[in-house]
Amino acid sequence: MKRHTPKPPKAYKDMEFLNSPDARIVRMISEFLEPQRRFQKARIKDTIVMFGSARIRPRPLTLEKLREVESALRKSKRPTKQLLLSLRDAEIQVQMSRYYDDAVELSRLLTSWSKKFSTPRRFVVCTGGGPGIMEAANKGAALAKGESIGLNISLPFEQYANDYVTKDLNFDFHYFFMRKLWFVYLAKALIIFPGGFGTLDELMEVLTLLQTKKVKKPVAVVMYGPEYWKKVIDFDELVSHGMITRDDLRLFRFMETPEEAFKYLKTFLSATYLTKDETTSRQGIEGVERT
Repeated sequence: MKRHTPKPPKAYKDMEFLNSPDARIVRMISEFLEPQRRFQKARIKDTIVMFGSARIRPRPLTLEKLREVESALRKSKRPTKQLLLSLRDAEIQVQMSRYYDDAVELSRLLTSWSKKFSTPRRFVVCTGGGPGIMEAANKGAALAKGESIGLNISLPFEQYANDYVTKDLNFDFHYFFMRKLWFVYLAKALIIFPGGFGTLDELMEVLTLLQTKKVKKPVAVVMYGPEYWKKVIDFDELVSHGMITRDDLRLFRFMETPEEAFKYLKTFLSATYLTKDETTSRQGIEGVERT
């Protein structure tokens, strides 16, 4: 009996091809289409994105570290420069831990409010899915018994998905630009907590898109923690040097408490994106639909 030559694998099942440079465009498209499919299946219409440092930790952990360093100092007859620097770092971490607590509370408030809109799901908290401020925001949503999104990314150093991301809304991206697209694509509000290079990158990209009107929809941008941000970025100097206009400062607002930020975002989102019936029956305040 004549033997048939084994069939070669179909291109879309050939892992060697799919992982090759030649299929890069296929992988890029997949990172758009697969999340889109899941968001549509979950009936998520829009999001509130919360950015911030992965290095900000809960207060109990920072206090524990501070006590360890203080204990080492007491035992040391001649403290080293490194030990003194460790003390300074531990004290700063304790100060910064308030932003973790604030992110938990703000996310809890927003999620408790947004749960009123179940079909479709409105204003779902979305983060980068990792530790720090991202974990805090996902945790706040979980405390409100709501769902939240985690848009994680593969990095050379380990970035794990935190335990509070909703299982079916946990994503892992390879391409930064595609992850950023999904941060902005569904967002109706963005809250920027203190952070480093990654947070600054995301902040500046969002402000650039709004400034150049590449993003045409109204988006509320809250820079949380003016004490931090006004030291890190001198926006007034950008204006005085003619690099941005005074009107560009209207693209964002500074907020310093969860209650203040929640009140502003609830008012903005209700007036901008909810119908009169929705705001009257569910929030008790009138709004105008502008899509």
